[in-house]
Amino acid sequence: MAKEDVIILERQVSESVHGSSRDYHRESQRSTPSRPSFEKPTHIDHGFSGPDPNLVWSRTRSTFQDAFSEFWGTFIFLIFGFGVNAQSTLSDSAKRNWTSVAIGWGAGIMLGAYTASSSGGHLNPCVTLTLCVYRRFPWRKFPAYALAQTLAGFCAAAVIYGNYKSAIEVFEGGVGIRTVPGGILSVTADGTQTSTATAGMFATYPTPFISRTGAFFSEFLASAVLMLVILRLTDPKTGAGKLTPIALAFTFFGITVSLGWETSFAINFARDFGPRVFTSLVGYGGAVWSAGGWYFWIPIVAPFLGCLSGAWLHDMFLFDGESPINTPWVGLRRLVQRERKMEGRPETWV
Repeated sequence: MAKEDVIILERQVSESVHGSSRDYHRESQRSTPSRPSFEKPTHIDHGFSGPDPNLVWSRTRSTFQDAFSEFWGTFIFLIFGFGVNAQSTLSDSAKRNWTSVAIGWGAGIMLGAYTASSSGGHLNPCVTLTLCVYRRFPWRKFPAYALAQTLAGFCAAAVIYGNYKSAIEVFEGGVGIRTVPGGILSVTADGTQTSTATAGMFATYPTPFISRTGAFFSEFLASAVLMLVILRLTDPKTGAGKLTPIALAFTFFGITVSLGWETSFAINFARDFGPRVFTSLVGYGGAVWSAGGWYFWIPIVAPFLGCLSGAWLHDMFLFDGESPINTPWVGLRRLVQRERKMEGRPETWV
């Protein structure tokens, strides 16, 4: 056999062997289960997507997002507050403890602030107005915020009233009986007079001994403290950041146990006015306005003035950022000089 024939034969044998080996490995790969893949799976379309701007509700929600946020944040806040008030009052001392009331309100404002975080978590028209004055919060948003917050107070009172309606009738002494603080008194076995009034679970009423001047100052003081602390907690340099709602819960707890007894700590127009309107419509009548010597106007006016004053103190002594206080004449120049506006220049703090 020639040398050339030998080389050709060897090459054919080699190709046959290697070809069989490749076929074997191919078959082995087909029969061996594939290893699990750790790659990110591709997106599976379940038919859901983000907000569709063509949907009416999507457009409505987008337009009124801040108002909805403030409504639900304030609603959650007051559900806890009115709920703990109701449980404390109607349980006939079994659950009546001022500390539990403070904890309930503190938890409520914390969870309400988290709920309304997308809109700033004001939960209070007095806070919103103060931020308009001192922090350039848009004035055009104030009516929507205040309306949403006050409506939330009305609705939260309605929900808690419905939840405890049976207990209210037992506590008041009969179906349809509704009284406000200072009304019907009952006498316990040891001769102590106790009120069966339940209107105070929703709106605020003063203690019998306090004067209107004292009540006004109490509300003013508590509101000023609240606003000063809020501005300190939300300061971009020294604030609490994401822990602000938790710190706010402790703040509210402290105000409740320290400054809340004499007037039941309204410190919030929406927390008092909305529920007061509601109670006037469900049997408590005009007494909700005339009680305490027509006390109702104090939790309307004092919290606004208190919050504005607390912010003034904060910016005057603690804040070195952008504020009307940090301008010529401590901000008063803006009230008497209008050159910039007349010349068409952009409005600034200075």
